[in-house]
Amino acid sequence: MLKISKSIKTLDESDIGDNLLHYDYNVKYLLSLIRRGIAQDDQHYLSSYRSFEGEVFENFIYEKLLMYAAQNDEIEKFILKGFHQDKIKSHANTLSISEKQQIVYRTKSREISEFDAMFITKNRELYFVEMTLVKSVLKLRKRLRKKKALLETIFPDYEIKSLIILNDGASGVRQLPSYCNVWLTNEFSAKSVLDYIVDTDSKRLQPKKRIKSPKMVEAHSLKLFPFRYYNTISWITKTIRSHKKYIIDMNFLMSPKVQRYHDLYNKFYIGYIEAALLRDELGLDKSFKDNQSVVVAIEKKHSDEITLTYYIQQTRKVLYLYSYDECSKVIREKKDPYGITITEVYHVSKMMDEKYKLSVENLSTIKNLLNTKVQLED
Repeated sequence: MLKISKSIKTLDESDIGDNLLHYDYNVKYLLSLIRRGIAQDDQHYLSSYRSFEGEVFENFIYEKLLMYAAQNDEIEKFILKGFHQDKIKSHANTLSISEKQQIVYRTKSREISEFDAMFITKNRELYFVEMTLVKSVLKLRKRLRKKKALLETIFPDYEIKSLIILNDGASGVRQLPSYCNVWLTNEFSAKSVLDYIVDTDSKRLQPKKRIKSPKMVEAHSLKLFPFRYYNTISWITKTIRSHKKYIIDMNFLMSPKVQRYHDLYNKFYIGYIEAALLRDELGLDKSFKDNQSVVVAIEKKHSDEITLTYYIQQTRKVLYLYSYDECSKVIREKKDPYGITITEVYHVSKMMDEKYKLSVENLSTIKNLLNTKVQLED
């Protein structure tokens, strides 16, 4: 297991020069708050500063990992990003660098996952790195599960692991999956970086320090197993509804391969039902016509519980998710108009014909099957 270095543990910045100050930071709103004299204990300031501090922490740890990787005999390849990589161009269906200079996997039009850092060891272990200042890591589990499933799909010849780098005092560490290696650092502060940004008469920066090592590689140089995101969604939707006797094929759904895809997608789309039949259940107002299609999905929660959720697409860019909280109360959420889910729902809606139409009785049957996770006879 890779062990944290003293330099990373203590957040020693003496060996990275001014590299942190060469990054671009999303501070427009934070600077406007400072100019307006907003108090530092104001919730708007705190929220904006925490976001900024998280950016700086990620860049700091990345700089330290570059040096760690160059010196560590176990690490064979380390993926470059930011100003350390040569080409800022994002390619579809492969690992590449986004416009924000982050390591991403994307379809033609949407990012599927972003990785803070990534490296490969001589033991054919591929690590994806999460660096965060959150105080509790419990909400990380769903995101970790998705990223691991994606990497297992496109890198089937590697054992996928994760390196999680947190500040001392973070809770929930013991509840992280066994594939996670956790490093705890001293408490981090981004004050010096913010001071530099705010000071219009800031010092002249040292040149960027770049690590020269044959281990450093571009993201697009890694060879991936072919994976087509939307083709796979279509295949799952068709197959899960193709059982001759039952409304959904539980054997297919609960198979290891499909459950890995469930970790990746979080939800599978299985059909649609008319809004009139769920109006009372979901509390739909009159803006939804009776014959409005409600797309039904099987969602996998971070607890591994599998439940039904519902999507209503009013326009190409307006999508609502209806789900249930722990008290079975209906929660309505407007989805990001530029997110992957809105594209998924649009995609599956076009392929669903009359045979995908569901009834209230069908939904009740599906709920019972999901609750028991029973394997069906052919």
